Amino acid sequence: MPRKPKMKNLSPAALDMIAARFRVLSDPSRLALLHALMEGERNVAQLVEHTGLSQANASKHLSQLAEAGFLARRKDGLFTWYGVADPGVFELCDLMCGSIARKLGRDLQEIA
Repeated sequence: MPRKPKMKNLSPAALDMIAARFRVLSDPSRLALLHALMEGERNVAQLVEHTGLSQANASKHLSQLAEAGFLARRKDGLFTWYGVADPGVFELCDLMCGSIARKLGRDLQEIA
């Protein structure tokens, strides 16, 4: 049985805030960066190597994730290090991955 949503009586402003956070998570490059940060803090060069993004592109996406509150950043000499500030983002990703896996399972059963 599907679980009942917890969203009740949300104001238009609250819905706008929720939509804005989902928009930040809607880009595959930002999801790749979050995935790379699951194991812990990394600097931009490490994230570029891990994701294959250009330095400029990675920096742009990291800035957007930080502004949305998903990431924290700190300077250490010449390097900027990024880490996850809101671990709830991984719970959200786990929920979505589980949902996708269930859908793919149903789709496979339909064609078998």
